[in-house]
Amino acid sequence: MPDAPPFDKWCRRLKASDRAAYAELFDTMYDPLFRYARSITASVAAARDVTQDTFVRLWDVRESLSPGQSLKAYLYRIARNRAYNHERNQRTRTAKKDAVRDQTAAQPAPPTRPDAQADADQLEDRLWRWIGELTDRQREALVLTRFDGLSHEEAADVMDISPRTVNNHIVRALKHLRGRIHDYEPNLLDRDEH
Repeated sequence: MPDAPPFDKWCRRLKASDRAAYAELFDTMYDPLFRYARSITASVAAARDVTQDTFVRLWDVRESLSPGQSLKAYLYRIARNRAYNHERNQRTRTAKKDAVRDQTAAQPAPPTRPDAQADADQLEDRLWRWIGELTDRQREALVLTRFDGLSHEEAADVMDISPRTVNNHIVRALKHLRGRIHDYEPNLLDRDEH
């Protein structure tokens, strides 16, 4: 298992305007922040912009960073605010236009192949559609904790809610997903439990 990224060291080095630390942090966190922004925004291009803006903002405020705070949670909070601001601005500019946030909606279903990989691909596509059915808060809590590896405390900091509320959102999200999986293939979860 690889070592955890040195967020505390990066925080101190960023505060001292260390560009190498900034580059290391960018390389480590760009993809996870992009995925997170993509779970909120309506397009890949918007998620890229949000992710870039997140790092620009971090550099702008680097001197005010506190080594005691979670730099990882701080980055996610910046990305979250930027993403929601972007979406709000989009809705204002394109009044009454539906923003499609389900990342699988624009993708055609993969062709069915007569092997296990086809089944796995189909289930993955369905899973992403079902994740798209969750409330915004449930989806956000699930993505932050299950896909991006944040602790409940870090996710709570990003979402500006309590860790207990994060847990409640995750419990509801998983219950919904289990129900959809059961409807799709009733014995699928039973097989995994053996």
